Amino acid sequence: MKFINVGFGNMVAAGHIVAIAAPDSAPIKRLVQDAKEDDRVIDVSCGRRTRAVIITDSEHVILSAIQAETITNRLSDDASDASEDPDD
Repeated sequence: MKFINVGFGNMVAAGHIVAIAAPDSAPIKRLVQDAKEDDRVIDVSCGRRTRAVIITDSEHVILSAIQAETITNRLSDDASDASEDPDD
């Protein structure tokens, strides 16, 4: 199982990530608010501004202080590392 660093030493299982979004739009704000009401939010921003919202297959919502693009790059780098042939 591969893990992705989402900031401040916190890791998320890469295989369980469904979506990564910026927190600016109204639908994402509603999604975060609904998840807070249902106790499904995991805030790993350490008190900083939320810059990415990660949605998992278990419907948990993770708030990160790392940019969504940075997390996406980490996911794609991890995927390219896994696809490389170990015999090279």
